[in-house]
Order: sequence, then C-alpha cells, then structure tokens
Amino acid sequence: MAREIWKSGTFIYPLPAVMVTSGDFENSNIMTVAWTGIINTNPAMCYISVRPERFSYNLIKGYGEFAINLTNESLAYATDWCGVRSGSKYDKFSEMHLTKEKAKFVKCPIIKESPVAIECKVREIKELGSHHMIIADILSIDADKEYIDEKGAFDISKCDLIAYSNGKYYSLGRKIGKFGFSVEKKKNKRKNNTRRG
Repeated sequence: MAREIWKSGTFIYPLPAVMVTSGDFENSNIMTVAWTGIINTNPAMCYISVRPERFSYNLIKGYGEFAINLTNESLAYATDWCGVRSGSKYDKFSEMHLTKEKAKFVKCPIIKESPVAIECKVREIKELGSHHMIIADILSIDADKEYIDEKGAFDISKCDLIAYSNGKYYSLGRKIGKFGFSVEKKKNKRKNNTRRG
C-alpha cells in the first residue's frame, strides 16, 4: 500500500459531534464540540477540548460544570449552526427551536431533543495551546426512554447518531460486530434428528 506523508495535525477521525450546554437555566449556551471522549472508567470521566476564546469557555469555567448532549440526524442542522454562531450574539436554544430540560445534578439545561445527555462536573482544566482540555467527572447519563428496549438496555441503533470527520458530518452505519466478537467462541448447536415417540 502506497502512503503519502503529511505534516502532523488533527486527523484522528471519526469523532462524535456533540452539543455542549453550559451556564444555568436562565443564562445558558450551546456549543458544538467534536474533540470529546471518555478518559476513565472508575471513576467515570470524560473530556472536551475548547478554545478559550469561545463564549462557552468562561461559562464552563465559572460554573464548573456542563452537559454533553449527543446528536442525531434530526439535530444535524442545529449541531452545525451552534458550532458556527457565537452565544455572545444569539440565544441558540431559541434560534434552533431546542427545548431546555432540567438536569438532575448540574445547573445548566440539557437539550430535550437529544437522545442522551451526560451531566459533567469539571475536575481540571489543562491549558495545552490552542485548546484547553476540560477534564470532568460524569455525574449522570440521562437517556431518552424512547431508546430503551424491553430489557431495559439502551438501543443505540435507534438513535441515528452522527459523527464528525475532517470537516464533514456523517451518520453512523450498520453494526458490524460487538466488543470481543473476534475471540468469542461459537456455540455448538446440537441437532437432534431422532424422533421421540
């Protein structure tokens, strides 16, 4: 396979495209973030990386909390719009006709239309350069009951989640496996062709 070598840069894709809410219920903002992810299991922790000049940055720093709202295909337009418009000039909830919903543990609203909201408390802010990494404890995962199956499990396949890759948005495709499928032992199915009378 022939390869072309580029200079170092941000090219680990795809990433989730999420809408981060901050502030409080009356004074809130939505910021679109793609640089986000899980960083620890116990305790459950995540991060978002944000430019300090973003309007939401000081809200998050001041309140010490935020919420990550996962996005789906029906939220794609709002996700993009909230990423290119500043909260200093627009009420993004109003402009995008999104509904504020009270969170359980943080003061900022979560987005009712989002299939999943993750409530987060800031643990540490690392100033890395163009972006500051905001490391947070996950306080709660608020899943819409619409996506909970009859066994009480979250069915992510129903969400139509979107991802961000190199300046473009993509819908997530079909499931091709599950964790551990490469080493899973196949179940031996015994066929019984004898008739019992």
